[in-house]
Amino acid sequence: MSHPRRIGFLSFGWYSSAPGSKVRTAADTLNDTVRLAQAAEDAGMDGAWIRVHHWEQNLTSPFPILTAMGRATSSIELGTGVINMRYENPLYMAEMAATADLLVGGRLQLGVSRGSPEMALDGPGEFGYPLPDGMLPVEDAAARIALFRRAISGEGIAEPGAHAHVLPGQLLPIQPQSPGLDGRIWYGAGNTDSARRVGELGMHLMSSTLVLEATGEPLDVLQSRQIAAFRESWAVAGHEGEPRVSVSRSVMPIVDDLSRLYFGPYLEKERMGGNRDQIGEIDDAVGTFGKTYVGEPDKLIEELRADSAVMSADTLLITVPSQLGADFNHSSFVALAGIRDALSKVPDQLL
Repeated sequence: MSHPRRIGFLSFGWYSSAPGSKVRTAADTLNDTVRLAQAAEDAGMDGAWIRVHHWEQNLTSPFPILTAMGRATSSIELGTGVINMRYENPLYMAEMAATADLLVGGRLQLGVSRGSPEMALDGPGEFGYPLPDGMLPVEDAAARIALFRRAISGEGIAEPGAHAHVLPGQLLPIQPQSPGLDGRIWYGAGNTDSARRVGELGMHLMSSTLVLEATGEPLDVLQSRQIAAFRESWAVAGHEGEPRVSVSRSVMPIVDDLSRLYFGPYLEKERMGGNRDQIGEIDDAVGTFGKTYVGEPDKLIEELRADSAVMSADTLLITVPSQLGADFNHSSFVALAGIRDALSKVPDQLL
């Protein structure tokens, strides 16, 4: 069995004027997201990832944000979890992604998917991308992802005009190109079949705190099955490189009086039996929702060691309470980096 070698935060960037919020406006959350990335790097974490949600008070256009995060840091991975491809022009996104990746030194890790339930009745249609007749949303997203991946790999796309500087028979590729970016694309899979397909296509696998399967088994068991299917299909397809896997968890370390003030009620809920995996409906489907991990670091280490999906993944993404601000989250990030180190020291025979 493996263990998470990397740990990062995943921020929705939610902002509001609610009492106690440190990020009250869009400007607040944009600037504080950059500070979160700096705090994560300073604390010894490995990644700063953002969630993209349209039509809500969350982070939306990812590439300017990722570029700002990258210019303020030097080593951590910068990711998305995930971009809803139904909103994207794949060729323009290829230009933006390559530009951002070049500016941040090749550190982008881009998670894409067909998206999740949202506030707008037809958000992609409002952006100018109505669903074509006879096509399912997942098919529309898959077609856009395929074109995006072709473009960032350097494949010729456009027929040249009379004055194009290409050899006869060549097509024009998107510019600029960022070498290696095509090997850093992830897909947010919701079930075992989609995880298997991700491996076949040679993308990396992202699995969140929700999966669109409900057998009555715990979330980590369902995710472990998905991870195994992904890795098997990657191997059968003969892809080169490491097939990476990330799983997301809600983890709230209690490290001081302030974090106990915020997170202590979750411990009481846990003692009352209310903090556990749940089965519910989302997007006309039944899914399994993960519990929240809360407590002092030693408790969290023990519980995460028992989470088979966490211990099967190479990357653990922690959903961050961004409204509490970068200064507060820095202390949690220090604890999370220590938890990563502790998990990596577990002997295989003890798992």
